Amino acid sequence: MAWFRRWIVEGYSIRQLALQSGHSERKLHRLISKFLADAPPTPVLDPRSVQYLLFDGTFLHRPHSIVVLMDAQVRQVLRGQFGVRESSGLELRAFFEPLINEGLSPLSFTVDGNRQVIKILRALWPDAVIQRCLVHIQRQGLSWCRNSPKTVYARQLRKIFSQITKIDTIKDREAFIELVVTWESRYGEVIAARRETGLVFSDVKRARSMLLLALSDMFHYLDDPQIPTTTNGLEGYFSRLKSHYRQHRGLSPQKRANYFAWYFHFTPR
Repeated sequence: MAWFRRWIVEGYSIRQLALQSGHSERKLHRLISKFLADAPPTPVLDPRSVQYLLFDGTFLHRPHSIVVLMDAQVRQVLRGQFGVRESSGLELRAFFEPLINEGLSPLSFTVDGNRQVIKILRALWPDAVIQRCLVHIQRQGLSWCRNSPKTVYARQLRKIFSQITKIDTIKDREAFIELVVTWESRYGEVIAARRETGLVFSDVKRARSMLLLALSDMFHYLDDPQIPTTTNGLEGYFSRLKSHYRQHRGLSPQKRANYFAWYFHFTPR
């Protein structure tokens, strides 16, 4: 099993494994195919023990995506799956619902802004807090406002986004919300009413809409410091996963799902 683990998570070639394991390359091909035909052992992390979660997805190459649910306190994967689209309510439900039967009853989920994900999580765990990832909000907002905005309203909105990851106290939160309210009272209705369709202006409208929609779920961590403010732990995990997967990009679609299932089993952190 050690050689199979090296093939999965370290990107060893069949030739390298043959030199180390003593098996022929032909036999290793056969053994790997057998392993990839079977689902791996069930994860060792007990869903009943998990209280704070990170959830996010990433594309390997469209439309193939991976979603991962991670225990935010121990930074360990609770569940991951290849081929689940964050835009599909049916696929998300199929991913999450078995965890209810396994006893998952968390206090919070930290997620990006995908509306379908938030909708499903609220439907399945109505008492759980949904914390929006502050880095996602800030990064997207700054991008939409541009590096050097030409208009006063875009420059001021960019300054607001730049403050998002600096909110450490209730007083900070109140001051931030006051900034948003003041900006909205000056520019919000005017921007919403304009029918201009230029890319720059449309992006400012997107930034405004995103901020207003996210505002109520941005600062739950001030009430419970155990709630993560970002999904950065998962972004690092995805980066390592993609790096290892590049060594095996020739896998058939039938074997790919179990490759990642084994990867989650061998590399939960």
